[in-house]
Amino acid sequence: MKRNAKHIILLIALFFVLITVFSFTVGRYPIAWGDLAAFLFGGRCVDGNVPVLIAQVRLPRILGALLTGGALAVSGAAYQGLFRNPMVSPDILGVSSGAGFGATLAILFSAGVFAVQVSAFAMGLLAVMVALAVSRMMHGQHDKILMLVLSGMTVSAMFGALISLMKYVADSESKLPDIVFWLMGSFSDITMSEIVVIAPIVLLTLVPLQLASWKLNVLSFGEEEASALGINVRRLRAVVICCASLMTGSVVAVSGLIGWVGLIIPHLTRFIVGANHRLLLPAS
Repeated sequence: MKRNAKHIILLIALFFVLITVFSFTVGRYPIAWGDLAAFLFGGRCVDGNVPVLIAQVRLPRILGALLTGGALAVSGAAYQGLFRNPMVSPDILGVSSGAGFGATLAILFSAGVFAVQVSAFAMGLLAVMVALAVSRMMHGQHDKILMLVLSGMTVSAMFGALISLMKYVADSESKLPDIVFWLMGSFSDITMSEIVVIAPIVLLTLVPLQLASWKLNVLSFGEEEASALGINVRRLRAVVICCASLMTGSVVAVSGLIGWVGLIIPHLTRFIVGANHRLLLPAS
């Protein structure tokens, strides 16, 4: 079984590389495979537009899509294992709605691109901290996981209402289109400087999640059983929430709100490689 799983992951990695290379060739300005290979391996090209198109347009977009998709998928898989709930997504604690409010607020005050991204990242983390604080105050004798999920849903709804308020008061000629476009999510304006900022955050937060992946397997038996087997459930919960929130907040601040990926991809990956988080996280 382990050997088959490793073979499957190798096939997924091969498909990952092929689809990445293929992405350079498609678009409104198609690039022939021969021209792409000549530029990548020989540094020469017949069409003078190819270097600019690859380096300045498609490379940042492809890297942004890879980082965002991978971060959301891994965060979703980690959250689903932590909460033992298949319907959990990376925005369960309100990080996406908080980031959306931060971005809309910055756009409303005519802030620059960098300020919008910083505001989105900060508000996303603030939303998570508010959800954690509310759940800690409210859990009492109730189930901690249930209170955490309910707190996250409440915070998400609150920031969603604030986003609607920002859209209502925004100027319909200038600010509102920018807010709507950001909330839709896009990689059209992403740059390599933004990739350089978010890539270390995503890659560094992947390490603790992967190291704690076997503990998520033990946690699937329940918190009491995991504690009896020597797992510090409270510390594990803090590590997963911190890493997944940083990962999700960093990519959402750059790309905008991207749905579906963090919920569906872990399910598809689990169907392919199984429920073992040591394989599920890297495959996602």
